[in-house]
Amino acid sequence: GVSVKLVSSIGIGTVACGVAKAQADVIQISGGDGGTGASPLSSIKHAGMPWEMGLSEAHSALLNNGLRDRVTLRVDGGIRTGRDLAIAAMMGAEEFGFGTIAMIAEGCVMARVCHLNTCPVGVTSQKEELRKKFPGTPEHVVNFFMFVAEEIRELMAHLGYSKFEDLIGRADLLKESEEQLARIAKTKGVTLSGFFGSIPESKDDRAFLRATPAEGGGLKDSVVHVNGGSSDLDREMCNHEDVKAAIEKNSGDTAVSFNIKNTDRSTCAMLAGDISRQYGNKGLDGNLNINIFGSAGQSFGAFTLPGMKLRLTGEANDYVGKGMHGGEIVVLPEADAGFVAADSSIVGNACLYGATGGDFHANGRAGERFCVRNSGAYAVCEGTGDHCCEYMTGGVVVALGT
Repeated sequence: GVSVKLVSSIGIGTVACGVAKAQADVIQISGGDGGTGASPLSSIKHAGMPWEMGLSEAHSALLNNGLRDRVTLRVDGGIRTGRDLAIAAMMGAEEFGFGTIAMIAEGCVMARVCHLNTCPVGVTSQKEELRKKFPGTPEHVVNFFMFVAEEIRELMAHLGYSKFEDLIGRADLLKESEEQLARIAKTKGVTLSGFFGSIPESKDDRAFLRATPAEGGGLKDSVVHVNGGSSDLDREMCNHEDVKAAIEKNSGDTAVSFNIKNTDRSTCAMLAGDISRQYGNKGLDGNLNINIFGSAGQSFGAFTLPGMKLRLTGEANDYVGKGMHGGEIVVLPEADAGFVAADSSIVGNACLYGATGGDFHANGRAGERFCVRNSGAYAVCEGTGDHCCEYMTGGVVVALGT
């Protein structure tokens, strides 16, 4: 499904209603307290608003406009404890994002050098001598979340509830802590009820937790909205006889062609999965040449492997080549496009996010955060937006323009 991330800020409720009407599946509210710690200090200290403000406004606006049952509300931004989850649920959140605290659970020490390839515990480094210092195991993260779950169970028992969903949207259960308000002089006399008292009462009407009647009701996470999962193009590609034969044979050159539209997201990711299931990360020994024509949706060519050669004639949205491990992606405009390629954007933002290998060529400009977190891909484009090569630790990027 489609997830839309909204920054916690004034007026977020109006935006959330528009996003819900546009058939988003998930609306994610991001607060200003999260992040890796590698951002500028001014951003860490002064940018963004607390997630509580944005979440309560978005939930209230959606509920008041009869749109709450269309979407799932997710929240993140500095959430660390079971208490945080309980408060977020009472303000209307159904899903929760953990970032920084999960990193800390597996050994991150918040050195804030993620972009320098010098992480002292090897979390964000490609240097083998540093990676050997990585202390984390999956069990550390699992153990942390077990404690979070236990804390939630204790809070629910204290409140007299046995099901977590019974807490969602129950802002009437929240009460200001007089002790905390009186703790320092700055907060004495401050009243928080004005911020959160406008959340609609939902103690008796819990219909917003279910999918719309038009979708058959039931739990939201069991219903895929009109956006669907992945596109049919991916399935068509994987079921193509020539493609299946090329994967089975694993040698020689094979060429196939397809048309694409901008609702086709993560195109070729499913194909990369089929290849990796048989041959792992080393990909194909032969070449699978895939010629695609049209306007590609988000994450075109995600997780491309060696042996995959994608040639897109048209344009692409954000996240082209996300997680690319090998192979080749070429994006070029149509011959009769009618514009100067070097002056026009042909791919969106955050292309080659987290790429570890492969070659990328764009006959046109790229958007912002080009090659963010790249650690091995070779890329050429004709200009980029802001923050090119952000957090990049390996590979080569050539931007022929500004």
